[in-house]
Amino acid sequence: MEFIKTNIEGVIIVKPDVFGDERGYFYESYSAKKWAEAGLSYTFVQDNESKSKKGVLRGLHFQAPPYAQAKLVRVIKGAVLDVAVDIRKNSPTYGQHVSVELSEENKLQFLMPPGIAHGFSTLREDTIFCYKVDAFYAPQSEMSVKWDDPQLGIDWKITNPLLSPKDHAGLCLKDFKTPFI
Repeated sequence: MEFIKTNIEGVIIVKPDVFGDERGYFYESYSAKKWAEAGLSYTFVQDNESKSKKGVLRGLHFQAPPYAQAKLVRVIKGAVLDVAVDIRKNSPTYGQHVSVELSEENKLQFLMPPGIAHGFSTLREDTIFCYKVDAFYAPQSEMSVKWDDPQLGIDWKITNPLLSPKDHAGLCLKDFKTPFI
């Protein structure tokens, strides 16, 4: 398992060791031992899964303290463009984003610490997306940064995304009273 740092502190691409042959493949999607050896100490408490058709955009979501969440995300079927935005006011990368394509073929995973707004766009039909979180869902602390905030300049790799009402209602980062310092 390889842990690849990005330009945003704590946002890491996880590349598992995949063993395949004519029968199929096997890989460890998570190993507490390997994570500890890499200096990562998250305790995941909930797994979530979503299925989306091509062109869906979900995000940019986060939970405010004291219910802030770290997330480890991956794709089981299909492909997404996954995006992490630093919303920690005192971070040197505040307002910057990192994106990575996650797919059933590349089996990459994306780790985001608390203080990161997260979203993804689906690049293929019937994409199945999974994520682990280290804090339980708390609807009263759920917040959303506007997916098309011009300050962020994110290229989602899709046009005319299918959005939920919640994602239509997100705030631009400049108008946001972010709870992360």
